[in-house]
Amino acid sequence: QVQLVESGGGLVQAGGSLRLSCGVSGSTLSIYTMGWFRQAPGKEREFVAAISWSGASTTYSDSVKGRFTIARDNAKNTVYLQMNSLKPEDTAVYYCAASYGSASRFHQQYNYWGQGTQVTVSS
Repeated sequence: QVQLVESGGGLVQAGGSLRLSCGVSGSTLSIYTMGWFRQAPGKEREFVAAISWSGASTTYSDSVKGRFTIARDNAKNTVYLQMNSLKPEDTAVYYCAASYGSASRFHQQYNYWGQGTQVTVSS
């Protein structure tokens, strides 16, 4: 059974930084494309970033491009999301997800999900 566990969320002031981590157990991380999504209250789940199994390819939503960086360490079975220059509109529950397919912006194409970690950015 594949399990994903996010950590690193919290409360931060606008302009600050946070690094989210996603640990994967029950399988080998290197076989999956990994993605980060977020969901704010009353809104649909939104794509944030994705990274290929090797780490050679990344993609970002326009709203976070240039501020967020996705990375992975397959030896540690961990994926990261470095978030800089945070804005109040980044406030959401952040989820990591694993896919057997290629990097995708569509949450329906991901096979496994974590429980999420709350990120709150105060103005």
